[in-house]
Amino acid sequence: MGKLYSVLSAAMRVFSPKMKTVWETEFDGEPAVFCPNHAGALGPINICAKFPLRDKCHPWMNAAMIDPKQVPAYVRQDYWWAPGSFFEPILTRTLPYLAALILPPIFRSAPVIPVYHDIQVVKTFRLSVEHLSQGKHLVIFPEIPDGYQSYSKQLYNGFLRIAPMAYQKLNIRLKFYPVYIDAKSHLFLISAPVEYDPDKALEEQEEHILNVISSGLRG
Repeated sequence: MGKLYSVLSAAMRVFSPKMKTVWETEFDGEPAVFCPNHAGALGPINICAKFPLRDKCHPWMNAAMIDPKQVPAYVRQDYWWAPGSFFEPILTRTLPYLAALILPPIFRSAPVIPVYHDIQVVKTFRLSVEHLSQGKHLVIFPEIPDGYQSYSKQLYNGFLRIAPMAYQKLNIRLKFYPVYIDAKSHLFLISAPVEYDPDKALEEQEEHILNVISSGLRG
């Protein structure tokens, strides 16, 4: 973890409201995957700065946000402002480049796992398994954005492939914990986990796992 990220995280804890954590079931401490709702920009910020297990967590981060050359295009397509708003012309010309200047140094200082969308995705899973082998946890935001401050009812499913990999390489029956982030109430509500069953094909249990996670993201 780099100094820049550590300083910014500490500042967030000092100058913003504290978050309370409520577990539906007792946490067993085993390497796990925490799946929070996005809650706009506040979700990732609160998880990284205030989550009680933050020092042992490695969030998945879109690799484009770590590369200054790719940030502007990513920002423009990621619903950072309301389409058709009065300030949209100004934001389109300024915010993507400000983000490219500010965010990559922060993310490179953070304990993130870059998520690639091409053949390099093998790096994402390999690094994830490596962190799990060290007793660390993953943080994966499964919601699919479909508009400004809006998310689809469907969730991403590709991240579930980490479960059979973790079992094959580490003999871990990986658990996925839904985390509802209530920014207004300053609350992390962590629902009971859903566990990967190595005796079934991933395809047979994918829908069940995603349904449990989805239910936990509604608070």
